[in-house]
Amino acid sequence: MSATTTLPPKNLPEAKKVGMVSLGCPKALVDSERILTRLRADGYAMSPDYAGADVVLVNTCGFLDSAKEESLQAIGEAIAENGRVIVTGCMGEEADAIRAAHPQVLAVTGAHQYEQVVEAVHTHAPPSQGPFVDLIPQPDIKLTPRHYSYLKISEGCNHSCSFCIIPDLRGKLASRRIDAVLREAEKLVAAGTRELLVISQDTSAYGVDTRHEERDWKGSPVRAHMTDLARELGKLRTPEGDTPWTRLHYVYPYPHVDAVIPLMAEGLLTPYLDIPFQHASPAVLKSMKRPANEAKVLERLKNWREICPEIAVRSSFVVGFPGETEEDFHYLLDWLEEAQLDRVGAFRFEPVEGAQANALPDPVPEEVKEERYARIMQVTERISAAKLQAKIGKTLPVIVDEVGEPDEDGDIGATGRSQADAPEIDGAVYLRNVSAEMKPGDFADVTIEDADAHDLFGVPC
Repeated sequence: MSATTTLPPKNLPEAKKVGMVSLGCPKALVDSERILTRLRADGYAMSPDYAGADVVLVNTCGFLDSAKEESLQAIGEAIAENGRVIVTGCMGEEADAIRAAHPQVLAVTGAHQYEQVVEAVHTHAPPSQGPFVDLIPQPDIKLTPRHYSYLKISEGCNHSCSFCIIPDLRGKLASRRIDAVLREAEKLVAAGTRELLVISQDTSAYGVDTRHEERDWKGSPVRAHMTDLARELGKLRTPEGDTPWTRLHYVYPYPHVDAVIPLMAEGLLTPYLDIPFQHASPAVLKSMKRPANEAKVLERLKNWREICPEIAVRSSFVVGFPGETEEDFHYLLDWLEEAQLDRVGAFRFEPVEGAQANALPDPVPEEVKEERYARIMQVTERISAAKLQAKIGKTLPVIVDEVGEPDEDGDIGATGRSQADAPEIDGAVYLRNVSAEMKPGDFADVTIEDADAHDLFGVPC
């Protein structure tokens, strides 16, 4: 039987073009990819710049006041450069504030309101596709490099942290069906993804809202539960037969997290956990409305490292939270010295409109916040530098992100990441003397020759 290909008719009108500015976290980036994929299926083309776009979408962030200001600036820039702007995303929940600053915007929609965004684009830049365009295969749009992809497993959050308004912006926890998540992961890996970055607001709570319903997958029932999901993702293989890296983000340290550590030791999951500790002082954690089990966490960290010595743990912390005393801050520094986390980010507390923390007494002066921020970064940088120095002489698996051009001596350099490094937020591994055949997405075993406080330097074996 011979295969036939349906070609689009000639002389179709030129497709309308859509530009996109995506701000905020990886979860918002996934929203942007889904919106653009839907628009591509509707016959739109993507514009890489303002000038060529018939309409520009700005996917905003509304988590912090500084993020809102950045979003408003991005909207203003898009209006100045193009004039036809549709706003979506977390700050879209504050439509009045957006329109007060930029009355020219064509439409405003909220977070993950895909249908409303697409409808607004159709209204203000009607598609010019012919009747046969739907027959043309339309690949998914990716805003990340081909070799890594974010895999969003749920929306929203059931926590009520006093500093956070995510439940107001994105609602309560809403887990995706596990068969849908696994199908998407399988499709991504088949299409060239070599690293899956599992994201949500609370990855550990996946499936709680559905009472961990079971769905058939590959002929067997699978629960909508973090451990079951992790186990199934560990079974995926690339077309070349490799195990793709699967990296877990936003993992609250619930007891069942212990069950995924053996999967890391077996090589089925990337030995990496991103845990949002936020602080260590019991008094501050209580004010934040977060669990104060810092001593138990230290014990579990020790156990995790015994099971999987290669595990890297990253976290972020807030300094200058209302009521944080010098004693609280010292407690945090002492805890970090004992925890020896591999990657740490820190943020100065910033009031968020609508957050409960704004009403707490004893705000920390800005100059004290700055001083504490500098001290915590000094401590964590020292810990990071020591950990990376200990890797000199070792051979580590690395995923290649970029490959450079040959220099005047013909040597080729490349930039990659170890299993301890998530894209955009952690460090890098800089390679020298790489093969001319090396390309982004390749896995390589790299001998580490040097290190600084954040990055590694080495040569492929």
